[in-house]
Amino acid sequence: MFSSSTKLDVTLICGITDMRKSIDGLSNIVAYELQQEPCNEHLFVFCNRQRNKLKILQWASNGFWLHYKRLEKNTFKWPGIEDEQLCLRITPQQLDWLIAGLPLTQPHAHPALRYHYHDL
Repeated sequence: MFSSSTKLDVTLICGITDMRKSIDGLSNIVAYELQQEPCNEHLFVFCNRQRNKLKILQWASNGFWLHYKRLEKNTFKWPGIEDEQLCLRITPQQLDWLIAGLPLTQPHAHPALRYHYHDL
C-alpha cells in the first residue's frame, strides 16, 4: 500500500484508539498526547481495541488524508496494546507488513547490509 521506497516517516500510536475519532480527534492525539506536529509529511497509524481496524492520518501539502482499513476476519499484529509506550517509529516496509497481517519483524526477510569502501 505505502511503498517501501517512500521516504515518509511512520509512527504507530501504540495502544488503543477510539475509531470514532476523525481527522480532528486524531490530529489532537498527535499534537497533544505525542507532542508532535500533525501537519508534516508523516504517517500516523492508529488501531482499535479489537485490532481489526486501522486509521492512518497523513498530511499532504494543503490538507489531511485519512486512510481507513477494516478487516473482515483476523486481526492486525499490533505492538504495544499492553505496553505503556505511546508511539513507535517504524519503516514503510514494516507498515506494509502490518497491513498485510504480518508482525513488524520478519525473521526470514533479507537483512540490511552496510558496506564501506574498504570492505570491498
